[in-house]
Amino acid sequence: MITRRGLLKFLGGGIASMAALGSYAFAIEPLARLSVTRYALTPPGWSPGLKLRVVALADIHACEPWMSASRIASICRQANALGGDITVLLGDYAAGMNLVTRYVHSSEWSKALATLEAPLGVHAIMGNHDWWEDRTAQKNSGGLTFGHKALADVGINVYSNRAIRLEKDGLGFWLAGLEDQLALVPGKKWMRKHMQGLDDLDGTLAQVEDDAPVILLAHEPDIFPKVPSRVALTLSGHTHGGQVRFLGHAPVVPSRFGDRYAYGHMVEDDRSLIVSGGLGCSIAPVRFGVPPEIVVIDLG
Repeated sequence: MITRRGLLKFLGGGIASMAALGSYAFAIEPLARLSVTRYALTPPGWSPGLKLRVVALADIHACEPWMSASRIASICRQANALGGDITVLLGDYAAGMNLVTRYVHSSEWSKALATLEAPLGVHAIMGNHDWWEDRTAQKNSGGLTFGHKALADVGINVYSNRAIRLEKDGLGFWLAGLEDQLALVPGKKWMRKHMQGLDDLDGTLAQVEDDAPVILLAHEPDIFPKVPSRVALTLSGHTHGGQVRFLGHAPVVPSRFGDRYAYGHMVEDDRSLIVSGGLGCSIAPVRFGVPPEIVVIDLG
């Protein structure tokens, strides 16, 4: 039989546990943790002898106190130390939420990202929040966002439905980057009834001129069912792994496929997709079970 003292002790312990859990999810995991998540794979059609290390950063969501310019610079130093041949940025540099003490200007976060170094360069695409927070780009239904301009100004290659051929040790591969699939929001002031993407998968892949393998950068993983087997690997962010995961499952994922493409390495019909859990937070500054991460992919 439960006594009054026992009940109070149980309730007190439960409240203390919930407070500790909340503190961890609100302050420790999003602010103090950083993981390096590694994958090693040889996709079908990958060129024999081509050994390539890709370092990927996603969903920075620059804002204070969660992702200050100094913290971004620290993450970049750690990324540089991982020995990547190429570094890719998978979009969503803008804050993406209102629970901030200060918004970090694009001139600040781009300057921090400019410290990234890799022998084959640093290459970037845009994310949905980079479009959503740019009212001029929304009004113009396209063009360049402040994110495009900020990254280009510091010498980082930005891809908007573009593919280029790169080489390592005399062996070629293609890097292709899609424009965002959720770029333009609906609304009367924008004279749009539905969300519109600016991605052009067919047009991007049409730029590939030989049989060298293709790595595709696509902010949202929802494009993956349409990606042909010609693409060796698709890299995405956007989902934050659900931002909160219990026992490997996220109750809420910003994808029309639910948890299917929420996080990690997925293979469908011999096609590979890797979805980063990202670095920052959007909507709410909470992470649980998905610590901020740098992704390292060893191909070959």
